[in-house]
Amino acid sequence: MTMHPSPSIDRRTFVRTAAGLMALAPLSRAFGNDETPQAAPLMTGSGDARYRVEHDWLVPPEGIRWGDTHGLAQDSSGRIYVSHTVHPDSATKHAIVVFDANGKFLTSWGERFAGGGHGLDVRTEGNAEFLYHCDVNRRRLAKTTLDGTLVWETGAPLHARLGDETLYAHEGDWNPTNVAFHPDGDIYVGDGYGKAFVHRFSKDGEWKATLTRPGSGKGETNCPHGLWLDTRGTEPVLAVADRGNRRIQYFSLDGKHLSFVTDGMRQPCHFKTRGDLLLVPDLSSVVTILDKDNKVVAHLCDGDPTNLRGAPREQFIPGRFIHPHTAIWLADGSILVAEWVPIGRVTRLVKAS
Repeated sequence: MTMHPSPSIDRRTFVRTAAGLMALAPLSRAFGNDETPQAAPLMTGSGDARYRVEHDWLVPPEGIRWGDTHGLAQDSSGRIYVSHTVHPDSATKHAIVVFDANGKFLTSWGERFAGGGHGLDVRTEGNAEFLYHCDVNRRRLAKTTLDGTLVWETGAPLHARLGDETLYAHEGDWNPTNVAFHPDGDIYVGDGYGKAFVHRFSKDGEWKATLTRPGSGKGETNCPHGLWLDTRGTEPVLAVADRGNRRIQYFSLDGKHLSFVTDGMRQPCHFKTRGDLLLVPDLSSVVTILDKDNKVVAHLCDGDPTNLRGAPREQFIPGRFIHPHTAIWLADGSILVAEWVPIGRVTRLVKAS
């Protein structure tokens, strides 16, 4: 693990200022003595779900360049973790970059995940917290401490079976994208970029069961990209971002199909909950908030359709997303969004008072 000193130039201020100049919404030219125009804040959402948009709220230090920004997590002390693929021109190949709750860079690590940093979640186990990583380059599921010490990692479950059917012939058949956690400590794993199964593993990374098979029917998934234990109802259920089928699919904890959610869904990627609300980053240029009945509360920064994935940053449209890949509620109630763009972008959405 390498500690990087804070850069002598405040790059975060520079990037935010540049983005802000592009985003000067109508200027409120209430000039004072210094003749300085005042810009209206960039806003998104409606009703009780209005947010101020702060693009590039997290900026890596000198020596690290974002690749695709894929995963986000926040631990109990407020530290924020970003998992990214690392830009080819980055001098430091650290795939995990850590910030404090105010967005100040703290440290970085994770060369083993360079090129494949994808799904990222944090879980408290006893008196400690751990990070779970999905590495789509090496096709591994890994557990580390918060400072990056490897606890265990595992590859394709080559002994996985559905009846007499062998699911994987070799390591290249499998590519995990995200995880969720069973109340008893087991781990649900979505084989989103592999053969589209959803599996249940033990807390030690051993395959136990397969819940879904590829397809488009009930109990079948196509790119099960994200998973979440939804506890908003009377009983916990497993939500699967069935991205290739453009829906959320709900299962009982033992894998029985329960229902679909299709309203407002394009290509849902992952989930997080806060109270009665479900946060759904959607690869098709939007972040959606659903209520406890999974009805749309708001679509945030809707940029659909977009063709800006490979565009330079100055062509990004202020207040519009390109490809949200994950999003989390921060402890203060704001939303953090990471996007699947080759030069990365992490945006904070701050709830309007």
